[in-house]
Amino acid sequence: MPPSKGQTAKSLRKMIHYKTKEEIELIRKSALLLSAALAEVAKSLKPGMSTLDVDAVADKFIVENGAVPSFKNYKGFPNACCISVNEAVVHGIPNKYVLKDGDILTVDVGVYMNGFHADSAYTFAIGNVAENVRRLMAATKASLYKGIEKAVVGNRIGDISYAIQEYTEKERGYGVVRELVGHGLGRHLHEDPQVPNYGKRGAGPVMKEGLVIAIEPMINLRTKDVEYLEDGWTVVTRDRSPSVHFEHTVAVGKGKPDILSSFTEIEKAEKNNPELNTNY
Repeated sequence: MPPSKGQTAKSLRKMIHYKTKEEIELIRKSALLLSAALAEVAKSLKPGMSTLDVDAVADKFIVENGAVPSFKNYKGFPNACCISVNEAVVHGIPNKYVLKDGDILTVDVGVYMNGFHADSAYTFAIGNVAENVRRLMAATKASLYKGIEKAVVGNRIGDISYAIQEYTEKERGYGVVRELVGHGLGRHLHEDPQVPNYGKRGAGPVMKEGLVIAIEPMINLRTKDVEYLEDGWTVVTRDRSPSVHFEHTVAVGKGKPDILSSFTEIEKAEKNNPELNTNY
């Protein structure tokens, strides 16, 4: 969540909640359950499903495994997942829209379990997706890991931001969304610090051991500009070009980051689903 007016960088640093090793392990459990829920989604995706059907798969899996969908009823959001199709960047409300060949969709999910939240997102390609969109998917996913590489003790948040922007916008000409950012998380779904996908190396708070953040590049095929739809939630690209979003929950580590969520089972299910295009 963005800071309120009047908050300084110094005051924001004081609001960062560092986690113990035991708390990080609890977040990891939430994150791995979330990853398993996204893998269940990957197994079932196909043309003809509505985005409400997709939401139901994740919701059922999370609840049956003893957890709570973090997004459901959060500030009035009605569903377990944010499902954003094609030009939708984030916060799409599941509805009766029927998925078709050539669509891309991002499934963004949160899980709350044992007192801690985790947050992750994955963009899927259904069938015959255009090559330029598949290149965008590959670049966005790669940029996530470029950012994660910088999530080590002693670096600054801006190092993550710069790495993502350099790879996607400066080297490839894509649009990096400014209005929406990654964030800290733990006992609350949104905590400080904010983690933008654009910025300067060496800027922002110094990262310390115990910091857990959601790193989530949101990259548009063309313009960086976005707007909200009338539902008050769904954010779309202003020029209606496609947008891609990948996200991991990450613990800052000494010398190397610790990725608490996992794409391994998602990617396996994605490759085993003939309705999904993994050629990106």
